[in-house]
Amino acid sequence: MADYSKDEIKRIEEKWRSEWEKRGVYKVGEDDSKPKYYVLDMFPYPSGAGLHVGHPLGYIASDIVARFKRLKGFNVLHPMGFDAFGLPAEQYAIEHGVHPAKSTQDNIRNYKKQLGKIGFCYDWSREVQTCDPKYYRWTQWIFLQIFDSWYNRKSNKAERITTLTWIFENEGNEEYPFPNSKYKLPNGEVTFIPAEWKAFNQKQRQEILMQYRLAYLAYTDVNWCEALGTVLANDEVINGVSYRGGFPVVKKQMRQWSLRITEYADRLLKGLEVIDFSDSMKEIQRNWIGKSVGALIDFELKTEKSSVKNLKVFTTRPDTIFGVDFMVVAPEHEIVKEITSKDKKEEVEKYLKYVESRSEIDRMAEVKKITGCFTGAYAINPFNKRKIEVWISEYVLAGYGTGAIMAVPCGDERDHKFAKHFNIPITNIIGSQYNGTEPNPTKEAILENSDFLNGMVMHKAIDVVIRKLEEKKIGKKQVNYKMRDAGWSRQRYWGEPFPVVFRNDMPYPMNDNELPLTLPDSNNFKSSGTGEGPLANLKEWINFSENAKRDSNTMPTHAGAAWYFLRYMDPHNDKEFASKKALDYWNQVDVYIGGSEHAVAHLLYSRLWVKILHDLGYLNFDEPFKKLINQGMITGESKFVYRCFLSTVDTNFDVLNFPSVFISRNLMQRLLDGSATNGDHLYIEQFEIELSNRLRATNEHGFIRIIKSDFQEMRVDIHLYDESKGLNIEDLKKWKAYFADAEFICEADGKYVCGSANEKISKSYFNVVNPDEVVDKYGADTLRMYEMFLGPLEQSKPWSTSGIDGVYKFLRRFWNLFHDSLGNLNISDAEPTKEELKALHKVIRKVEHDIEHFSFNTSVSEFMICANDLTSLKCNKRAILEPLTIVLASYAPHITEELWEKLGHTDSILNAKYPVFNEGYLKENDFEYPISINGKVRAKMNFALDMPISDMEKIVMASEAVQKWTEGKAPKKVIIVPGRIVNIVL
Repeated sequence: MADYSKDEIKRIEEKWRSEWEKRGVYKVGEDDSKPKYYVLDMFPYPSGAGLHVGHPLGYIASDIVARFKRLKGFNVLHPMGFDAFGLPAEQYAIEHGVHPAKSTQDNIRNYKKQLGKIGFCYDWSREVQTCDPKYYRWTQWIFLQIFDSWYNRKSNKAERITTLTWIFENEGNEEYPFPNSKYKLPNGEVTFIPAEWKAFNQKQRQEILMQYRLAYLAYTDVNWCEALGTVLANDEVINGVSYRGGFPVVKKQMRQWSLRITEYADRLLKGLEVIDFSDSMKEIQRNWIGKSVGALIDFELKTEKSSVKNLKVFTTRPDTIFGVDFMVVAPEHEIVKEITSKDKKEEVEKYLKYVESRSEIDRMAEVKKITGCFTGAYAINPFNKRKIEVWISEYVLAGYGTGAIMAVPCGDERDHKFAKHFNIPITNIIGSQYNGTEPNPTKEAILENSDFLNGMVMHKAIDVVIRKLEEKKIGKKQVNYKMRDAGWSRQRYWGEPFPVVFRNDMPYPMNDNELPLTLPDSNNFKSSGTGEGPLANLKEWINFSENAKRDSNTMPTHAGAAWYFLRYMDPHNDKEFASKKALDYWNQVDVYIGGSEHAVAHLLYSRLWVKILHDLGYLNFDEPFKKLINQGMITGESKFVYRCFLSTVDTNFDVLNFPSVFISRNLMQRLLDGSATNGDHLYIEQFEIELSNRLRATNEHGFIRIIKSDFQEMRVDIHLYDESKGLNIEDLKKWKAYFADAEFICEADGKYVCGSANEKISKSYFNVVNPDEVVDKYGADTLRMYEMFLGPLEQSKPWSTSGIDGVYKFLRRFWNLFHDSLGNLNISDAEPTKEELKALHKVIRKVEHDIEHFSFNTSVSEFMICANDLTSLKCNKRAILEPLTIVLASYAPHITEELWEKLGHTDSILNAKYPVFNEGYLKENDFEYPISINGKVRAKMNFALDMPISDMEKIVMASEAVQKWTEGKAPKKVIIVPGRIVNIVL
């Protein structure tokens, strides 16, 4: 005898979690007799806060898909691991003295415990942890393959460095220019012949090869965060501060490892056309890559010096060449000092110092402040020879394009504001399309004041200008990308060491048999103070040999995450990162589910690494993920208290020394909106008197007043609040010392009402709901189904437990279909009715369709409808309940596994077959017609849908009910609408 009580739920779920682990039901291997299906979650960083209810959303969705595909006959790979390197563990070590290795392992154990309670079908035998030397050995190995590669623009793929050295020895580099167009040989040239290559010494050759390697060292401007002691990628910096911690970030020149992802820009763009990502996700990636097609134009410069090299400018709008009213060069551009006139030198130098204090992020974000300085130099329009002033301004960056722009104020907002601010005359080349006050970026205007382009539509003039530039050899068509090479060095301890050895200041790869290069033991995780990472403090480890040293930097977390999905395929292989057999079998990830916060870096780096490994012959695919789904965010309800501002006119008392006073939300709101009653004001006045008396500030001028027009909102732990009882003030005072001596102005009924808002679930917002709490109260199956029930997977939605009882009651109703009122199993082998089969096959079709389309919330509704229908039909038939149990198994694995066993099965329900949908059971053969007489329904009668109308009319008119209401009168008209209604008009 068993009721689906909370004690029974706990027993069932613990039993089956233990049984699944003991039987190893989730372990999987290659099986050529079945089609494969690879379901992947974005593996989590194991933070100390553990999981909150928002985290399992994507995991539950992927688990449903994995279980469903297994029921459909697929061999399903559904692994899990941990993105275990990272800055938070290192910061925690600095603050608390706990080694990152220990805190990370403690956090992983907690995560696995939490994940285990929700019943996910992960094959834990394939677990990877990026901080495990057995794993990062292969991260280092792949890095060395990238280091040993260059991008051949002729074959359009990565090739080994040996092919490049052969080219240099036999052809030189004239046909293979330096990827970095600014690089020059010591003699100032950019090309060399075979004889020159052979004459170069070892270091010179390595320097040249470094300019081509896909993983390379170079001095670059980096985002340096002093507080974190490390370099940050562009996507780790928001509005000039670090993503983690909000610390200031500045630009700094450092020798850094980078990945030459720019060589793959076009292939990364084209790859978006063949993978199933959302349109918004593809657009984010396209925007980050930032492909733009235009012209590279040479502008002659006129300065005080007799000979100055030309200024190269890239523009996507060569059609506006006659509307150029000034040029703007990046302040850090190498040409600035060369072209600045003597009378402008002091002013320019002053401006350069100002720009040095500004981070690139600030410069890019600035929209209101207009700054700049005229250099005293002029550019010459290559077509009409017009002199154009050359300015410097912070809104132009040296790293994008050529570091210089041609400014067309009538067509560009920033240029327009600049021209107006500095009183630069504006040339109108688009006639009535420019009103003199607002720029117009149109491409459809008819050109005016544009020499040989007059009368042409702007977009048609683009190619005309490019042809003219190329004919006159003063420019050419060019493709530019906004994306920059990926910085790959981090000045921190807790990451993968670079597997190279420096000799004569040049890096050389370690041998494969020397990998992994493991992190040395250390308890000093603070920055070296020189701009180098904590490893620089370990002198013996760095300078391990008289003529050789190691790199003090480590790789970013992106490194281990760029290929982990490949290691899952063959996680215990100690000979290679994965065998060809495993890679060929599991191939691409079929569906990848995770948050949109990884829209840029992680996805781009994963795609890059796969393309490189494909080019080098290790993979037979060059895109890692066939389909990507970004689950929406589950937001949490935050709770707020409201601090009052106090005043007193007595100078003997400092209000800052008074205790904090907090006012209940409803009372505060009435004060702010003017609806407070006299009673409210008297109530507050009485509080002021009592507080003043307690503080002994009760002379005529020392009276404490509440300022009733301004209040400070502060978050409090949501667990301290109960909707019916209000804020637990006593527990709040114990929660944080800040509130220990606080005073509270409650509502008249004594309850303190908190404010609320739906926000991102965060430990810092005190609104974290632990999924363990929900599992303990309702069970994992209820949590799984409820999270799916909240709404479409890809939409954000607020967490609320107000509807969770409905899901719990559904599961109890489903359980009761199998049991009698005493809790005993009660299953019939009788043949099902048509109505029962209809209810079953509706849910079979609906659930299959919804899972295939990742629309899980509507399936939960369909399950509820089916359970209600079968309960009404008092159905307890095996022929219905057994297949229904299989259909529900993907969503609620614990209850269905228990019922499957009760039905007499000894094998797991995971090995069952998903029921086949039969459309015939949904076809209606008859219909119950409402019989209406003079507009009022007087009876109902059942007829076959294919019965002739004449036969129906005879039966209806002869029926006892119709005879009674017509009193034998002949009808004027009988209207029969098949499948709808019978209407008799007397």
